[in-house]
Amino acid sequence: MFWVLPTSLFRVGWLFELTWFEPWLMSNKVSAKTMATSSSARLSKPVKQQYMELPQGDKVQAMYIWIDGTGEGLRCKTRTLDEEPKTIEELPEWNFDGSSTYQSEGSNSDMYLIPKAMFRDPFRRDPNKLILCEVLKYNRKPAETNLRQTCQKIMAMVENQHPWFGIEQEYTILGIDGHPFGWPTNGFPGPQGPYYCGVGADKAFGRDVVEAHYRACLYAGVKICGTNAEVMPAQWEFQVGPCEGISMGDHLWMARFILHRVCEDFGVVVSLDPKPIPGNWNGAGCHTNFSTKEMREEGGLRHIEEAIEKLGKRHKYHIRAYDPKGGLDNARRLTGHHETSNINDFSAGVANRGASIRIPRAVGQDKRGYFEDRRPSANCDPYAVTEALVRTCLLGEEGEEPVEYK
Repeated sequence: MFWVLPTSLFRVGWLFELTWFEPWLMSNKVSAKTMATSSSARLSKPVKQQYMELPQGDKVQAMYIWIDGTGEGLRCKTRTLDEEPKTIEELPEWNFDGSSTYQSEGSNSDMYLIPKAMFRDPFRRDPNKLILCEVLKYNRKPAETNLRQTCQKIMAMVENQHPWFGIEQEYTILGIDGHPFGWPTNGFPGPQGPYYCGVGADKAFGRDVVEAHYRACLYAGVKICGTNAEVMPAQWEFQVGPCEGISMGDHLWMARFILHRVCEDFGVVVSLDPKPIPGNWNGAGCHTNFSTKEMREEGGLRHIEEAIEKLGKRHKYHIRAYDPKGGLDNARRLTGHHETSNINDFSAGVANRGASIRIPRAVGQDKRGYFEDRRPSANCDPYAVTEALVRTCLLGEEGEEPVEYK
């Protein structure tokens, strides 16, 4: 059967006629897939922009950002400052209702926001700021999901070794219905193979989100150093680093926040689930590259091998630290398939993406550099991951529990 289009579609005023034609198509069961995007994304952006261009005088909008009680979710709220802050010390403490973020009881709900890292705001632009905060309870002790404070203490103990980190954050773009972006409504795309670092509308799904996020991170001052399409369609990766010590966690959390906000503007959702689609599809990790000054210098491979030997004796401790559910999330991903090691086994090798620890081929040749821990899940807390690496590799800790230092 052939569809005969009304000739009026091709005359002046065809756009008006098309409004009649669309429901006619639907009534004849001719439909196209539409992506499930959020309602707010369909609001008029030009209308919003005319307000965003209004002068704000000497005032500054500071968005305070923190990790909620899930250990994965991010929250934010904004306050007005009388002038642009130049250092983190100039920012005031604030508070919030912890009973609404899974962090306290309603009868004692106020919690403190302590500014720790400041970035430029790519959404409101200069002089406005994004402020990453620690969360303290009513008694000024760290909230259960505030892992930054202990991490900073551990990093201070080894600052003379100059630990560097670089994290490869994998993520998946979803519609608000939870369906991967660009996938057929009822079914699956073609098998994995053409999507990794792919180019073309049939291979790269959601590049607009990726490009917007990359530029927003550069504007903010996040140390983003690269991005690429990943093995599963609608899955991407960005890399942050090298960052020294505590700044690794600060920059990765801010990069995640910016990604969530960019996706909000496009009306889609970013998932950090380590295995968003079950079956024969790659999961999502947060591969962590690590080195010290000694590892980066001549003959550093010996120090890399010593660190890996220590990691092999403490595998279970690291698995517990590498996802917010103590290893349960990673159990769905670390199966020994799809470029992963088995969660129950420790392994290491040069250029081996199926190992727990990979030594890049160039490092093996140069006899110095860094190693990659491929075990952390996409939804890990980078403060927990970097702290665990320092505890085991540099402080020489052993056993299943972290050492308590005075």
